[in-house]
Amino acid sequence: MIKSLEEGEWGPGDAIPSEAELAAHFSVSQGTVRKAIDEMAAENLLVRRQGKGTFVATHDDPRSIYRFLRLMPDSGQSEHSVSEPLSCRAMTAPPEVAVALEIQAGDPVIAVERLLRFEGEPVVLDQIYLVGELFSGLTLERLRVSERSLYSLFESDYGVRMIRAEERLRAVSADGHSARLLAVDEGSPLLLVERTAFTYGNKPVEWRRGLYSTRRHHYLNELG
Repeated sequence: MIKSLEEGEWGPGDAIPSEAELAAHFSVSQGTVRKAIDEMAAENLLVRRQGKGTFVATHDDPRSIYRFLRLMPDSGQSEHSVSEPLSCRAMTAPPEVAVALEIQAGDPVIAVERLLRFEGEPVVLDQIYLVGELFSGLTLERLRVSERSLYSLFESDYGVRMIRAEERLRAVSADGHSARLLAVDEGSPLLLVERTAFTYGNKPVEWRRGLYSTRRHHYLNELG
């Protein structure tokens, strides 16, 4: 079934066939199909909707935002976030980026820098690197006019869906560039979140370095 998703047989947001139809299609029992659907739902590949059926998960679902953005306001109140793209350019992959994306140093990548604002306050500065061959034609203007989240844009316009991610966190000090954009003093403590995002087939397609200001926000991860 995962191969069917990867090949686009069912696209993001599409309803998948019934368990009986899938069992006949794959020549397996309905119990096997049900188990596979359970596992894929647990991995956020599929979404069950009571009384409606089972659908391919999509980044257009507002709930998907918080799968990959774990920064929450200390107040506990919901806050509106706005992505502010600052730059977008084609370049050759430096060694560190190439290792993260499992490509060769010098291969084409797209580098994006953007601010994420919460209620107008700059909170996250992202440096994002994308596999160039998958995101050909991505420009700063395209990012600025889009009203979608980045992952929703990648899914809808480039057919690349982020399935899972790995993150590494560490404490760093703000340099002059990040301090200016995040409106903090140079040398202020920031949370560095390095994320590698994978699409189907466990293929890394995005590597980003996010600098998080934690003046009024914290990183939340639910365990168990």
